[in-house]
Amino acid sequence: MLLMQVIHMFLHYLSSIERSKETTTGYEKDLTQFSKFLEKKYNCTPYLEEITATDLESFLLWLKEKRNYAPASRARNLYTLRSFFAYAYKKELVARNVALSVENIKLQQKERVYLSETEVQQLVGAIDHDLIQLVVLVLYLTGLRISECLSLTTDTVDLDQRVIYVVAGKGNKDRLIPISDKLLPLLQHYLEHERPDTDSDLFFCTKKTGKLSDVYVNRVLADAVKKLGWKKKVTAHILRHSFASQLVKKDVNLVQIQKLLGHSSLKVTSIYTHSNLEQLSEAVNCL
Repeated sequence: MLLMQVIHMFLHYLSSIERSKETTTGYEKDLTQFSKFLEKKYNCTPYLEEITATDLESFLLWLKEKRNYAPASRARNLYTLRSFFAYAYKKELVARNVALSVENIKLQQKERVYLSETEVQQLVGAIDHDLIQLVVLVLYLTGLRISECLSLTTDTVDLDQRVIYVVAGKGNKDRLIPISDKLLPLLQHYLEHERPDTDSDLFFCTKKTGKLSDVYVNRVLADAVKKLGWKKKVTAHILRHSFASQLVKKDVNLVQIQKLLGHSSLKVTSIYTHSNLEQLSEAVNCL
């Protein structure tokens, strides 16, 4: 069977089990690139049953040497291929899952960049855009992903019940985020005095477009970081890291943090249990 034909079947399957649009689009991009790689390599249309583990390894090497993909990006591609071939094997379209023969890509474990409470306040102070200031505080005080934050509507932010409803977050999962005492008056003031009169139902919106883009938010953040003279790179996602890291630092239970972040497992949440050198020094000196 033609590889692209099976890819289309796989993408349809992902939609049928309600995988998010972002996940499906990412898989489609990876698999289409893999198909084009094989087509160029063999100068013919690739067939699924003819693909070997060596083809997968050659593709990953090509991503490294010709496309300069970082280890994390190549690991994501390998994950995509494993998911695809697991599906093909389950549907009895191939005799074996060749992706299982490909070794994992070694990833260097890096300490997650995060901001202290003081740094967050400095960052907010360096932003001239009132709406972006509020979005930054929301990201830091809720742990929302930027896509989740900018997709909030006036119906999913319930100030009376003091809760944010995250509908179809990553992995197409819903969750509830309580609105803290710090955040509640900021959201009330915005809704009553600053939110423009617009037909848009998005909670965070502008008069001109009725929405706010993640690209624009990150660009404003980059400008603020430059103004502060910081060397570290700060994106909207770093604010989510900062939220989680500060909760860990304040000894909040990991299971509670997992629920707030919408992680599927504690293993993912545990990456935030990093410690700074001062904390490590205090720990060893306790003995």
